[in-house]
Amino acid sequence: MAEAERIIGTSEADDAAVPAERGRRRIAALFAVAAVAYLLDLGSKLLVVAKLEFHEPVRLLGSALELRVIRNPGAAFGVGTAYTVIFTIIAAAVIVVIARLARRLYSLPWALALGLLLGGALGNLTDRIFRAPGLFEGAVVDFIAPAHFAVFNLADSAITCGGILVVLLSFRGLDPDGTLHRN
Repeated sequence: MAEAERIIGTSEADDAAVPAERGRRRIAALFAVAAVAYLLDLGSKLLVVAKLEFHEPVRLLGSALELRVIRNPGAAFGVGTAYTVIFTIIAAAVIVVIARLARRLYSLPWALALGLLLGGALGNLTDRIFRAPGLFEGAVVDFIAPAHFAVFNLADSAITCGGILVVLLSFRGLDPDGTLHRN
């Protein structure tokens, strides 16, 4: 057997290296997507706080969309404003779960979905940790205000898109480890 492996140039170690390398690429994709989502969110919040806070909203697309800075201590739609610390703990838990799941990740679509969730969670967690009124009680900066809808930010968009992708992947039967199952 060893002679055949020498001639062919493969071994069991080579066979094991292929999935490991594939897994590392998927983990790299997850963290790259998370970094892009996080940096876009952080940069946009720094920009709108510096340029728009305490100013009149900026109208875009007529009356369909405006940029308006608000500080949201609650969750989506301003729900649970008294539970900022709980939302901080939930965001931290999501980050830990995604980091643990990354070790078993062999699916690029799942890497993209989890990267969006991770980047969004990090973006809003950064606000909750470092913004006023204080440590772990900070209000999230929201600024995208479509007409007749809640005000949100890019982190919220990343979380929503990642969540939708997770649901679609689950309905299609694709697991994070790359296996496809049919119910």
